[in-house]
Amino acid sequence: QVQLVESGGGLVQPGGSLRLSCAASGIIFSRNRMGWFRQAPGKQRDLVAISLGGATNYADSVKGRFTISRDNRENTVYLQMNSLKPEDTAVYYCNAVDIYDGRAYWGQGTQVIVSS
Repeated sequence: QVQLVESGGGLVQPGGSLRLSCAASGIIFSRNRMGWFRQAPGKQRDLVAISLGGATNYADSVKGRFTISRDNRENTVYLQMNSLKPEDTAVYYCNAVDIYDGRAYWGQGTQVIVSS
């Protein structure tokens, strides 16, 4: 069974940092596009960052502050979040898309709250 298990969320003050981790199992990690999405209350789920091969892409709202990385040997994708703002408050979801067959998988989501 495919599992994406996130960790690292929590409460942080504005300007602080968090690093989210997503450990994947049950997939061929190297052939999956990995990404992070977030969903704030009452809003749609939006792309934060994606990683495929050596390429990365970011939402404009997080460029320069967030960094996605992946360790294919550990089957883990990370999201380093710096200079956090209250508007970053959301549930963050790890996502995998198999580029061979298009199947998508989601983690359970982890809450990030940026508040003083």
